Amino acid sequence: MASFMGRHLHALDNKKRLTIPSAWRELTGQPAQLVAVPSVTNNPDERCVWIYPAREWNLRVARLRQVSSADETVRRVLRVLASRSEMLTWDAAGRLRVSDESLKHAGLTGQVLLVGAFERFELWEPELWKKQEETVDSTVMLRAFQSIGL
Repeated sequence: MASFMGRHLHALDNKKRLTIPSAWRELTGQPAQLVAVPSVTNNPDERCVWIYPAREWNLRVARLRQVSSADETVRRVLRVLASRSEMLTWDAAGRLRVSDESLKHAGLTGQVLLVGAFERFELWEPELWKKQEETVDSTVMLRAFQSIGL
């Protein structure tokens, strides 16, 4: 499976649409749809919007369906997650419109940094992303690589 890699800085247009790079649109495969999910975090510095190809998101949903629906907490969490997620398609110019709620969650108002995250890409407020990058120095990177066997 191909991976979303790299970074692209784009601006929201006056209708709050965002252009997705053509190479990334090609990576979504079929169906040519994306799923936007506000990041799940307690850390305000990690607020972004996760964007999954529909086929990748469907794999995650299949795993969620295996979780017991008899558990009240699981039911509530799944209900809220589904209500905050949205299916997206792009127009002929490769633009998509993410909901105002998701844009607000990530603090996105003008410039948006699209960041590859292998199986998905993420929408970041550029200054917030800069803070994220500063937390990963070469020592942190080396330890992470060693822990996963790279």
